[in-house]
Amino acid sequence: MSESPIRSEILETGNPEIKAARITIAATPSDIFAILSNPRRHKEIDGSATITANISGPDKLVLGSKFGMKMRLGINYRITNTVVEYKDNELIAWRHLGRWIWRYELKEISPGLIQVTESFDASRVPYISKVWLRARSAYPWVQIAVAKSLVKLKTVSESN
Repeated sequence: MSESPIRSEILETGNPEIKAARITIAATPSDIFAILSNPRRHKEIDGSATITANISGPDKLVLGSKFGMKMRLGINYRITNTVVEYKDNELIAWRHLGRWIWRYELKEISPGLIQVTESFDASRVPYISKVWLRARSAYPWVQIAVAKSLVKLKTVSESN
């Protein structure tokens, strides 16, 4: 009998501009957060498969940190992100020029068992960014990418 695949739970946020999923990871908050707060590791957990390389940034992100990535989504481009929310071992979020936010929230369920919720939040972006996201039919794609990122985060975190 084969094991069933690892899946994250897609969450209904009540807002079509916020896509979220969650997963339970058998690791410590600090182990998971060490991956999330190191921009050089983001390619390992990228469920969108758009990050091609880390090009700049500190070894550990904190509030206000900036980090750059080489990306590919139809075309090659570079993007600079800024950490806009941060609470060590509990919360990290960043945004770029488009102003949508990628957020990770960690909640300890029991020692060594952490619930991680990832969200893509475009609820407060400028009108032009909303137009671009709708024109690209980004929301369904982003929902899948968020769910896949969490599965990758679980795999990486539990293999440390």
